[in-house]
Amino acid sequence: MDTQPIQAVATELLPGPADVEFFWENGYWVSPLILPAEVLDAAERGMQRFYAGDHDATLPDVPGVRGGWRPEHGDVLRKNDYASLRVRELSDLVKYPLIGATAALLAEVPGIRLWHDQLLYKPVDRAGTPARVGWHTDRQYWQSCSSEKMLTAWVGFHDVDESGGAVSFLPGSHRWEVSGLDFFSQDTAALESAMAAQGFDVRPVTPRLRRGQVSFHHCRTVHGSGPNRSGEARRSIAIHLQPDDNRYRPATDGTRAYHPNDDLVRVADGMPDYTDPDICPRLWPRP
Repeated sequence: MDTQPIQAVATELLPGPADVEFFWENGYWVSPLILPAEVLDAAERGMQRFYAGDHDATLPDVPGVRGGWRPEHGDVLRKNDYASLRVRELSDLVKYPLIGATAALLAEVPGIRLWHDQLLYKPVDRAGTPARVGWHTDRQYWQSCSSEKMLTAWVGFHDVDESGGAVSFLPGSHRWEVSGLDFFSQDTAALESAMAAQGFDVRPVTPRLRRGQVSFHHCRTVHGSGPNRSGEARRSIAIHLQPDDNRYRPATDGTRAYHPNDDLVRVADGMPDYTDPDICPRLWPRP
């Protein structure tokens, strides 16, 4: 990899060889404090603007855009895709150079683009309000992608630990061929039993993240999160990332693969172009 562009960021905050080895051994890695308070403060304001409908840009009315949380849904688990393409402060966070530079080093690729993002809000746990995120992999939802080196950066807007519904990982699960997982499942025990029945060692790890730290995980790493019992809403954004060489893959197992990005990006040679700079901007090296 050409390391010259890395010199544009604080190299002491980037993962070293031992960190990259840890990532590939375990399928996840937690950064040091790489995000300044002012960037996170602005992102919090951007989150509130997003929920209030105060957007800087609009996107086409396609399922992946219109299907997110709306105020009439009430105080429930919120997931809104493509928030950074609509609100400036969230875009600034997603494009913060240390996120893309770190992802490139961990994935061992020369360049990183945005795949898409998810603005996430987890209310305080209470009866009748499902707020778990079931065990799943990101890759299972990205079958239209050719790359096996996609990854996710998860950013909490405040300190987050297990009591607050932090993300949990199953170490080494990026090497599994596991089935039956579901983001929306509230029955964690059933999913864990299903994985155990397939012969997998289900022992979760839930890192505690201080504000300014970022967790990164491989697209095949099994992860989820429990209920929020912290006393305040958990506020975060998941930044899904793709290597520069990721391309649309038209079919898997005889069926046509699809992702909402396919309705948003430009078309090249009759296929969705995942290098569209308006929807999937390059994050590292910076353009």
